[in-house]
Amino acid sequence: MPKSSKKRKEKAADFAKAKLKLGKGKQTPNNALDTSFKARSIALPTQSIALDKDGDVPMTKRKLTFDTLAMQLKHYNATTRKGSYPSEAPEFLLDAVLGLRELLEGHPELIATHLTILINSCVKLVGDEDSSVRKTLLSFFSWLFSQLPQDDLIPHSAVLLLFTTSAQTHIFPEIRIDAIRFLDVCLEHIPEVVTEGWMRMGSSSHGRRVLEGYLGILNAGTIFGEGGADTGPIQATSTASVVLSSASKLVVLRSLASFLSHALRSFWISRDFAESSSATVTPTWYLASAFSSRRAFEAFDALLRPHETTTSSRQWTEEAQEESADDFVGNFNDALATGPLAWSLNDLEDVDVTMSTLAGDDSAQVTDEDAEVVCVARLARTLQSTLVSTFLDCAPAVFSPSSSPSEVEVQMVLVICRILRSLYGRILEDSAQSGTRHERAENDLQTLLYHFGPYFPFTVTNHPSIRRDVKIEQAFQDLNLIYCELSSFLVLASQRETTATTFPSHRGKRVAGAPAAAAQGRQIERVSAHVMQLLRGQAVDGNGSTNGALPRPISAQAYVALLPTVWSLVNSRIAEGTASSSVFSAIVDHAIRTSSTSAVKRHTIDFVGRLVLLDGEPEYVGSLRLGRNLVQDAKLEEWITQLPRTLWELGGNNPTTTEVIARFLLRLSQRGSPLLRPTVSTAMRSRLTPYFSVMHPTKGKMSGPFAKLPATSAARRLILDLVTTIVGPPSPADTDDLRSTAADAVQGTADWDYWTGISRRMGRAH
Repeated sequence: MPKSSKKRKEKAADFAKAKLKLGKGKQTPNNALDTSFKARSIALPTQSIALDKDGDVPMTKRKLTFDTLAMQLKHYNATTRKGSYPSEAPEFLLDAVLGLRELLEGHPELIATHLTILINSCVKLVGDEDSSVRKTLLSFFSWLFSQLPQDDLIPHSAVLLLFTTSAQTHIFPEIRIDAIRFLDVCLEHIPEVVTEGWMRMGSSSHGRRVLEGYLGILNAGTIFGEGGADTGPIQATSTASVVLSSASKLVVLRSLASFLSHALRSFWISRDFAESSSATVTPTWYLASAFSSRRAFEAFDALLRPHETTTSSRQWTEEAQEESADDFVGNFNDALATGPLAWSLNDLEDVDVTMSTLAGDDSAQVTDEDAEVVCVARLARTLQSTLVSTFLDCAPAVFSPSSSPSEVEVQMVLVICRILRSLYGRILEDSAQSGTRHERAENDLQTLLYHFGPYFPFTVTNHPSIRRDVKIEQAFQDLNLIYCELSSFLVLASQRETTATTFPSHRGKRVAGAPAAAAQGRQIERVSAHVMQLLRGQAVDGNGSTNGALPRPISAQAYVALLPTVWSLVNSRIAEGTASSSVFSAIVDHAIRTSSTSAVKRHTIDFVGRLVLLDGEPEYVGSLRLGRNLVQDAKLEEWITQLPRTLWELGGNNPTTTEVIARFLLRLSQRGSPLLRPTVSTAMRSRLTPYFSVMHPTKGKMSGPFAKLPATSAARRLILDLVTTIVGPPSPADTDDLRSTAADAVQGTADWDYWTGISRRMGRAH
């Protein structure tokens, strides 16, 4: 059989001569030995064989130094950048951010020496695409900033806010939301820097960039239109197509509320009762509209201010004294600088034009405070649609009578109300103090209250199948207080007007006269009823009526938050009659019932005392007048006569409250108030006598609470002034018990000379 062609070809190939092609080298024989090789280097950056380590250098459990950890922050691997705690071997995998925290917790002295490198290395991870890295960095920054004084952190604020505001506009929504969380940490520790320059149009200040980032995420556009005027169009931002989830929107709105509370703090007294529990000064800004001038209000406000809060202070500024002018060495860096200055004449001219444009008058001179009010009004107008739509989305679920509301939605409604309180509170506070009407803001606020009104008072469903949640109940209480406060803003802003204020209807059209006044009257009646229930400690069910539960005393924060509302009700022309007198009686009854040791007691004395003293002010122009209602006068007399008992119960534990009581009684006696009838004066004198000394059945004569007051307290001499004013000038046949007991109490003390001096002057005056 013939051989196959394949085998013939293989046999012939052994003797075939290979043909060389042009450009090809000589082929290597098949039996040649390949002697080429490749070498790879072995990196040992952390091994002792290649690195000499100083035993005194602080290290982590993995023997990593600060410099090594700072290098790992730039690693391409996300796990290396953030560090991790595996359950099987946490001591071997701890590095990067977690390693830095371990190192700095063990060696806190490294924070001050390596702070610049630390922040510059970590801040670049704010916009990291790995969520676990951002979460770990956020926890690290929260811990690190709490270890630093504010003065050490402020120099690094520029780079912190640069990367944070840049992350606010990142292409990925989750990075933008995490940037808001980083802003919350900065607002907690350096709020002045974060909010700096927020209302400067066309500037690149931190506050301006942060606020624009908020508006961009919320799809709210910008604060100012193309022309900067209040009526300019709202421009959409590059992130307007992003739809946030409820949880993400809550993060943004809550941060915005915190930003506004800090940004407006310089002009607007923060009344966030949920944040502070140790308020010592009762706010009185709402009384400014009841005086014909700012000077008169400030003089009245100082009547009951304690000594430690009325001392004048002066902010230090660089200045030269005339006698040492030759030795003055100035700082002329701007004159020596070769680059352009921060401000030019054109820049200053643009600022004037911008301010005048905002005010609507090209010739008007606008102050910084006026410009801020205009900016706040524009911001409120810009955010209105976003806030209203968010509230309308959440309200049906939050206030449903048949189901328990979600905590996220409840907090969403609460934070919306806080934003409204900050914005409209700033605008309408200006109306109350300066008399300037902001009709557009008033109309917008009234429209917002129309949306809230059907659900007021906000109450938790009492269905037996729904579990009681304390957090949600507290949120509803806060909502009620804020609604009352927002309602009071409108009344305070219109107190200077003699005619009825017009308000928009549900469809946005303006209605005037009786229908608008009637609508506002119904709103005030509902607010009045709720305020009286709070003052009486009555719980309210879902129908707005008391449910017979045990009385619950109002907290100090809630009481302070109610004061503008109470004042607007007792001083309102619209609320005149039953509502006004009922609220006044409720506030005085509450002041009488409040225990001397309660945290609310000081605020009740401050507020009710000022209501009593208002009538004696020559420049007082408010509607509240005493002496027209015998029932009200009787309650006030009862409250006045129980103040000496409060002094006794306080003893030396609260000198500030003691001083406020002494100041009030002294002012009342000096002015000869009609409330100090002979029976009231006699009762006061008899009740003040035991304050200096008492006769014990077995121990004999004992010192009263006056001896417990600190020797440096201003209340001691104020009480002595009160005694000499009440008892009058001394006489040879004087047998007054109060005078003799007071003299015995101060004899041999540092106050004896003062006592004899004022007694002598009182005798000469008469």
